[in-house]
Amino acid sequence: MITKLRNAYYGWYILVAAVIGMAIASAVSFWVLGFYVTPLEQEFGWSRTLLQTGISISLFISGIGSPIAGKVIDRYGPRRSIIWGTVLTCGSYLLLATTSSLVEWYLYFSINSFFRGFMFYIPFQVLISRWFERKRGRAVGIMAMGFSLGGFLMPLMQWIIDDVGWSESFIFAAIVLALVFLPIGLLIVRDHPRDKGLEVDGEPRPHALDGRAPPPAAGLTVRAAMRTWNFWVIALAFATFFYAMFGWMFNGPPVYEWMGVSRETISLILLLQAAGGLISRPAFGLLAERIPSIELASVGLGATMAVGMLIMLLLYDVNLTLAITLFLCCWLIGSAGGPVLEPLILPKTFGLAHFGAIMGTLFMFETIGQFLVPTVGGAIYELTGGYDLLLVVKIGCLILSMGFFALAHYIPNPRIPSPSIRFVRPLVANLVARTEPQHQFSNGARAASTNGAGAGEPSGSPIESGTRTAD
Repeated sequence: MITKLRNAYYGWYILVAAVIGMAIASAVSFWVLGFYVTPLEQEFGWSRTLLQTGISISLFISGIGSPIAGKVIDRYGPRRSIIWGTVLTCGSYLLLATTSSLVEWYLYFSINSFFRGFMFYIPFQVLISRWFERKRGRAVGIMAMGFSLGGFLMPLMQWIIDDVGWSESFIFAAIVLALVFLPIGLLIVRDHPRDKGLEVDGEPRPHALDGRAPPPAAGLTVRAAMRTWNFWVIALAFATFFYAMFGWMFNGPPVYEWMGVSRETISLILLLQAAGGLISRPAFGLLAERIPSIELASVGLGATMAVGMLIMLLLYDVNLTLAITLFLCCWLIGSAGGPVLEPLILPKTFGLAHFGAIMGTLFMFETIGQFLVPTVGGAIYELTGGYDLLLVVKIGCLILSMGFFALAHYIPNPRIPSPSIRFVRPLVANLVARTEPQHQFSNGARAASTNGAGAGEPSGSPIESGTRTAD
């Protein structure tokens, strides 16, 4: 058993580290966002709209920072990004623990969201896409389990927020992130398989590459990708899809509370949701390797979640238990592909050369939908006294995402130029120049080769013309 572990492809160690990192980071950030609303509202007397606007602003800042994070990751590597992102994110959590005014809440949460993008989600997606190709579907499916595992830590965070204190929960988050992410970044993460002398997926190294670095990955630049219809259709598809999906992670607890569910029961519901994701997400990732079109599969995911929300809307005041049960069944199926879709669709469409930058830029447009989640939810509640309209809005967004994903399927993928062309042509020209016969004159000068350059002399010299000035 120990021998098998030692001989295992190192990418699986990277994947385990990514699962742990995703679990911890999602537990102290995404899963518990909704639990901060009531304690802060009670302590400071802020309106729900003002309180949730701070979270909206932070998500907007996160979106703006995502292209920067993606470019940093592509240039300096995920490892450095994770290490420095962890240090700065932990510092921002300590700032959040000192919040005493609305301005500080807005500012500190924005700083936190900006730097979190350098240590979480984007760098792990880039890592898995670099280390896996043929097995990428199952790898990203397993990595997505991290989101679900984070739900198991959510009751602990909810207890700390309610019984210990919301400020103490931020200090706890900083300590846990430092203890987990710094060892992961320093000791485990490696940017490329070649850093360990390996090939992608652990395949044998081709003989043609023995002694040489592998050719660079192919892919469009961010600017080239943004000039295609594919980019904008995919951006709109993800923006509307994640507005509903990730938006429910924030809106869910307040909606359940409004329906009369206790906070302890809400924690149990989210825990069941997380447990279901441990099965559904890796299963979808494995299935994705056999699905001809991920885009059309995304249409089915959106439709399933929309049906679940429609059931919730129609039945919650008739039979709340039945409504939540049926909703969770639909939600577990529909959300199974959430974190899996981007690393499956983007490399297939735009290549891997600039995957981090393209994903970061795309995430910025996705955030346009996500940053509206808290503000829209709070405004709807204060205007209508309930969340019926919010459910209708989310159903509408899922229907829009289905249309955009279907359109993305039928738009031809852009042509990705091979990087080997730029690499091979100078190499071939150099080899030809070296192998062409050289004619030497009696005075010691060599004739120019047929490609127009003398071997060993600068072009245009007197020697190249076969003449020499008499002594």
